[in-house]
This record gives sequence, structure tokens and C-alpha cells, in this order.
Amino acid sequence: MSNLYNEMLDFAKKNIAPFTDVVDSEARFPFESFEAIKDKKLTGLLVPKEYGGMDLGFYEHTQTVLAFANYCATTALCYMMHNVATNCLATHGSEELKKEFLPKIANGEIMLALAYSESGTGTHFYNPEIKVTKDGQILSMNGRKSFVTSAQYADYYLIDANSFDSEGLDNWLVSKDLAGINFEHNAWNGLGMRGNASCPMILENVKIDERFRIGAAGSGLDQIFNTVGPFFIMGLAAVYSGVALNASNSIIDYSMNRKYSDNSALCGIPTVQNHISDIYSKAASAKYFTLSAAKSVIEADPMAQANVLAARIHASSMAVDVCTTAMKIGGGTAYAKRINIERLLRDSLAAAVMAPSTDVLTTWLGKALTNQEII
Repeated sequence: MSNLYNEMLDFAKKNIAPFTDVVDSEARFPFESFEAIKDKKLTGLLVPKEYGGMDLGFYEHTQTVLAFANYCATTALCYMMHNVATNCLATHGSEELKKEFLPKIANGEIMLALAYSESGTGTHFYNPEIKVTKDGQILSMNGRKSFVTSAQYADYYLIDANSFDSEGLDNWLVSKDLAGINFEHNAWNGLGMRGNASCPMILENVKIDERFRIGAAGSGLDQIFNTVGPFFIMGLAAVYSGVALNASNSIIDYSMNRKYSDNSALCGIPTVQNHISDIYSKAASAKYFTLSAAKSVIEADPMAQANVLAARIHASSMAVDVCTTAMKIGGGTAYAKRINIERLLRDSLAAAVMAPSTDVLTTWLGKALTNQEII
């Protein structure tokens, strides 16, 4: 493992961890953490060097998200989605768009997010109902996105919509400041991941310019499955691996410092030792499976696609298992929310429902392993 992971762990400890509790308790976006991320120019992690970025790739994306999630899953999730959108722009955008936006992203001036989910298609976010229509020379976008992470806090959103001049889908880069865009902030009161501002985005006759279309007409679905999907799914594996690691580290530390009247520690109890062993093994397995799957992608391993899907499924399961067992060790103190395990358990539960859900992913993995088309 390169030094990047440890460097980002240190950054997260100093710049993300101090705000994690208030982000959760107040259900507010992690402004302070993202100011630090922008100041360090980490918004440009995946921006090519010629546009002023760090010119890093899939493995470094996974490492950085994993490091951030060790301290705040919400921040890691929002950052991951920024990276996913940025990479799509850098890979498929026109030279005009790349020259206009990538230097600003690299310099920490703007942040991106995804706006894919719709209530009409649920976890199948690649089947949008939102439409772009053309009247003369005017393009209008209409529809509603149901769960938009970093809603209003990101500057631009990658939005998938049915193509107005081709079969299939288009990806669009859309500014939050365009007339006709509104966010339903009161609609978000998450059980976990409470600071990600994941609320509906309403688009009513939003006028868009064709130059903000990413790639060729109708190429959106290909972008989603071959560019957006791998970075997104791998990013989620990193997020939930980080949740598991956070819970493991936290409860081990608690067990060592929780003392009884005879000065013996909680970790001296054999049952607790067994639980700690199980927790550490599961959290470590999520971490190393995730990093190994990411490495298999950059090494062009024939099993890379299956590895990425399996890593996401495994990390999601391990996060819930680790947090549930950690609650047992923490006992009444954890149940009374006096330590962070209760928050981490709530964060972990998002894994099963966040699109693409684990049920969808297991189907995809079964198809990938038997040489079937995923969709």
C-alpha cells in the first residue's frame, strides 16, 4: 500500500474527525471538512495533470475514500461522488468542457455530485424518467431526482436523462444555480449518513446548453456502466469498509479503557476477546478485499468486474456485522449513545438500500460470474 492511504488518514484525523459528531447530530453537510479538502486541492485527485490536477486513478480514489470513511462516512460518500462525476467529465467530456471546468475542480473552486436516483425507477438509477426536450433552439430539462447527495452544496450535478436526439441516455453537467432548479431540503432526515443532504431535486423547464452534454448523444448508459459504475461501486465498498474499521478501532479502544472497580478492563473478559477477534477480522477483510479489488481493476484482471461487485457486497455486510457486535461490547454505554458505535451502526444500514442496492448487486455478481449481461 502506498503512503497515500496513511497520508489521507492523517488528513482525515485532523480535518474530518473533529466535525463528524456535529454533522450527524445536526444532520448538516460537512462544510468544514470540504473546505479543508478544497484547500488541499483533493477535489482534483482524478483530474489529469494537464488541467492542474493530481492525475491519480482508480486505486488512489479507493484509498482516499477509505481513509476518509475511517472518520466520517458522510464526508467520504460525498467526496466519492464528486470524484465519480469528475472522472466522467475527464473521460468523456468535450475538450471545451474539460478546459472550462477541470482546472477549477483541480484548484478546489467547484465541487460536483451525482443526481441519478428517481422514485419511479428506484434502485435502477440507469432507467431515468427525466426528459430533455427541444423546441426550436431551446433545450429544456424536466423531472424530479429523488435522492441527490450534496444537494445544493455541490456546484454542478451529473444528471442522466433520456436523450432528445438519439436512442438511449445522455449525461449532463448542470449548475445548481440554473432557473427552475429547487431542492426539497425538508425531505431529508436520514437514519444514518445524516449529513449528506440527500434530498429531492426538482427541475422545471430548466434551460440547458447542448455544450454541457457529456460525450456523444445517447452514450450515457455506456458512461454509467463503464466509467461511473466502477468508480461508484468501488467507492461505496471503501465507504463501508471505513465504517467497519472505525467501529473496530473505536470498540477495541473502549474495551481497553473501560475499567471495573477492581481495575480490570472490559477487554479482559474472554467473551469480549472473542468478539474483538471477530470484529477485527471482519473489518480487516473488508479493507483488504476492497483494496485488492481496486488493484485488480488497474491490473486488468479478467475477474475485476466480479471483484468490485463482491467487494461492495462484502464491505456492506461486514460493516453491519462489525457494528452490531460492537454494540454488544459497548453494552449500555453504546446503547445510550455515549460512544460512536450507535452512529456507525446507523451509517452501516444505508449500505443495503443505497443504489445499486445489495440485492441488485448480488444479482449482477451472479450474472458476471456466469458470463451474462448485467442489464
